[in-house]
Amino acid sequence: MVVHLVLFRPKSNASEPDRQALFDALAVAAKEIPSVRRFHIGNRVTHGASYERMMNQDFPFAAVIEFEDLAGLRAYLAHPKHEKLGALFYQLLEVGLVYDYEARPL
Repeated sequence: MVVHLVLFRPKSNASEPDRQALFDALAVAAKEIPSVRRFHIGNRVTHGASYERMMNQDFPFAAVIEFEDLAGLRAYLAHPKHEKLGALFYQLLEVGLVYDYEARPL
């Protein structure tokens, strides 16, 4: 399995309609791109754990997208629905981190 991990913070001056358009594009990508195995989006939770003090940047949102394999990730990235999502990210993101991981059960 391949995991596409996106941590992000929208620009503080992004309008509410622009933010909603971004989250709508995420929902469309999750539902309409066939190679997506699982798609989760979430808000950051803080609860006083010691590792939270080590974080020097705040990423209030995370998207975790799972694919069967690298070919599935590549198909997702090349899909027109993802291209629309990517354009919104570049327009509305203040900062983000994107990493891909090959994951296996323990």
